[in-house]
Amino acid sequence: MRKWGILSLLLFGCAPVWHAPSDFIYAPFVSGEYTLATYQRLSDNTSPIHIYIEGDGNSFDARGIPTSDPTPNGTLLRDMASRDPSPNVAYIARPCQYVMSASCSRTDWTDGRFSKKIIDSVSGAVKTIAQQRPIVLIGYSGGAMVSGIIINQTPELNVIRWITIAGVLNHSEWTAYFNDMPLSKSLDMTALPTIPQVHYIIAGDRVVPNSLSRRWVADENIVVIPNAKHDKIPDINLSF
Repeated sequence: MRKWGILSLLLFGCAPVWHAPSDFIYAPFVSGEYTLATYQRLSDNTSPIHIYIEGDGNSFDARGIPTSDPTPNGTLLRDMASRDPSPNVAYIARPCQYVMSASCSRTDWTDGRFSKKIIDSVSGAVKTIAQQRPIVLIGYSGGAMVSGIIINQTPELNVIRWITIAGVLNHSEWTAYFNDMPLSKSLDMTALPTIPQVHYIIAGDRVVPNSLSRRWVADENIVVIPNAKHDKIPDINLSF
């Protein structure tokens, strides 16, 4: 059976312990078929909420074989969320990360990582956590795909800005670029959302090549981060 090539670069190993700030509360959230791990800091009912959606995590091992647990090995996005000064911040892990629901199977973090049931689960969490607040939706790596599809498919959400960080914007082109197996059970974006947006790309990113990002995004909406790697990004001033 053919291995999954470059997709295995998305980190592998044991997840480290993360010490959340005291005001950043862990709140597992049942949505659809999954229980999602979330961290939340909510203190204002009317101000916008900044919602961070995790990347693909530990989907493949060093040999390109699907793992038994997609929980991220690093704390990159949780760290970003915890440092966000907004009064309303939420971090949402992808289904089967941190919490292995009864319905989880390997397809949920491999070829079906952007399936309808995955998107619906994260979308339900976004809607419920946000309540009626305006939303700034931030997606990292594969979380960019999830967030973009949510915006396109859920127009009733009041998403006022979309931000991606080292984001996959079209998984069909992404897998084809590396001659990898297609994500045949996943939804894709045929067009980007038409809302204010900023896309942070890593100079020389080996996991999400800059050329793929520029194929989809106008230069004025791109910010290049130098001296970084896909999974090691310094503090950046996100445009909210």
